[in-house]
Amino acid sequence: MADERKAFLIRADPSLWKEIEGWAADELRSVNGQIEFILREAVRRRRGAASAASPAQGAARGPDDPPAAS
Repeated sequence: MADERKAFLIRADPSLWKEIEGWAADELRSVNGQIEFILREAVRRRRGAASAASPAQGAARGPDDPPAAS
């Protein structure tokens, strides 16, 4: 099965990149996984709290995300 995620180039300020690297390291994610997490959370918040409780929430997890807490 091929990876169906969209690849794209991002330019970031070096200080922002360092912050994301540190955050990713703290949460045991790759920088790519952390950026996906940040974007996913931003989309979830934009949609509102009602969609966050939907059963499809787990489907949005990326391969670099740690296991969900029980």
